[in-house]
Amino acid sequence: MATTGHNNLNAKLVLLGDMGTGKSSLVMRFVKGQFLEFQESTIGAAFFSQTLAVDDATVKFEIWDTAGQERYHSLAPMYYRGAAAAIIVYDITSSESFGRAKKWVQELQKQGNPAMVMAFAGNKADLEEKRKVTAEEARVYAEENGLFFMETSAKTSVNVNDIFYEIAKRLPRGQPAQNPAGMVLVDRPAEGSQAASCCS
Repeated sequence: MATTGHNNLNAKLVLLGDMGTGKSSLVMRFVKGQFLEFQESTIGAAFFSQTLAVDDATVKFEIWDTAGQERYHSLAPMYYRGAAAAIIVYDITSSESFGRAKKWVQELQKQGNPAMVMAFAGNKADLEEKRKVTAEEARVYAEENGLFFMETSAKTSVNVNDIFYEIAKRLPRGQPAQNPAGMVLVDRPAEGSQAASCCS
């Protein structure tokens, strides 16, 4: 969820998508301004944070980059539960990753936060000559499912910062800070009880 202070917003953001779509590369480009040609596969999930100034607020993203391999799928709810935003990533050169991204969208629609801001990212836009998924097909799908769509390239940095800024702009403002989990104990005597003594 997103919590607010005085024009400060903390927002949990999760990246979901198939292995090899470039989720880690998108995060590395956004957080560190770097691109590695050969990025190792994420095991479980990786955590990053990055702060943005947007309009009248400062948004601190707590970013969970999840592993794309099928064997880690069962861990995903642990990362998207309570998330204020998600980026569902597919590779424009892979129809399979596009189909898998649609399954992630369905899962989030059923089990995720109903107010979640969802972005649909067609990554590897620099590989136009190998394209298998048209931008129009993805745009139509995104519109039909209440997502916003951008094609990105972690390699050339096209639209990488833009997708995070757009999410930051769309986050709901003015939510009260969440109460910490736990019980609230109220110190008051039980109804009708008198000062009791042990052994009268």
